[in-house]
Amino acid sequence: MGTWRSASLAAAAAAVLALTATGCGQDKSSGYGTGQPVGNASAAQQPADNGYGSSGGYGQAGGAESSAKQAGQLAVTDSKELGKVVTDSAGFTLYRFDKDTASPPQSNCSGDCAKAWPAVPAEGVSAAAGTDASLLGSVTRADGTKQLTIGGWPMYRYAKDTNPGDTNGQNVGGTWHAAAPDGKKAAAAADQAPAQSMPGLSVRKDPKLGDVIVDARGMTVYRFKKDSAWPMKSACTGACLQKWPAVAPVDKSNTKGIALKGFVTFNRPDGVKQQSITCWPVYTFSGDTKPGDTNGQGVGGTWYAVSPEGKLVGAPK
Repeated sequence: MGTWRSASLAAAAAAVLALTATGCGQDKSSGYGTGQPVGNASAAQQPADNGYGSSGGYGQAGGAESSAKQAGQLAVTDSKELGKVVTDSAGFTLYRFDKDTASPPQSNCSGDCAKAWPAVPAEGVSAAAGTDASLLGSVTRADGTKQLTIGGWPMYRYAKDTNPGDTNGQNVGGTWHAAAPDGKKAAAAADQAPAQSMPGLSVRKDPKLGDVIVDARGMTVYRFKKDSAWPMKSACTGACLQKWPAVAPVDKSNTKGIALKGFVTFNRPDGVKQQSITCWPVYTFSGDTKPGDTNGQGVGGTWYAVSPEGKLVGAPK
């Protein structure tokens, strides 16, 4: 507990967050997006050359092999069809190949295959918030480069995923699959079906706390008293963010019963995109293991559930 607190406090001064809208201390000339989730960004909002273009499909000649772009801070997205899927810091899906092996790790994708399925470099990768960092590793490819592995499985991007959130590589040839946080094939579990029907953010009546905001999984949403909204800053970084994962961007149309004033998406200095409510960054708690848990309530006298109006629930005045 002391480690993540120390890390978060040491980094707090530098953790000034870039906002997507005015009204939260942001200059109009910032150039950031409109608050849409990464996976819903339009083509016009994407860089002209994202490095994962559609030239040179699997088994086809032509086109230089896609440049090896570092994955940076990994993230986990929820897909109705695939369940939890690992993405890189830009929101591009990571894949695994059935013809590879995990024990020992080995990549069997090279040549034309590697043009269509660029290997993810192992360098400069950070585990997704709330996931097991010990599952990250590397394998040395035939060309001597180091490739990221998760749970022993080599990780790839797909050249025909041209926008963040694309999963065009899913089940290609019956051998390529989006990767789950543990390196296994992503798959929507049957017991996740009820949660998938919930809005991205909505309100649940807790028997002790009253009305609190929950995410699409039914997990309680929290605020950190050491954050600020004007200007927007996060005092939760590094190990703190592993314990308190940032709530991913949610479209306003995918909410129910919550305040939408100051409901903006912003880019954290660490590259993670986070949702805010009334300009305050919001999080979930890794210690909550099932919908309805409120184990994060009051932790350290600084973490509290969030009311539909975006206020702290049960915090001493």
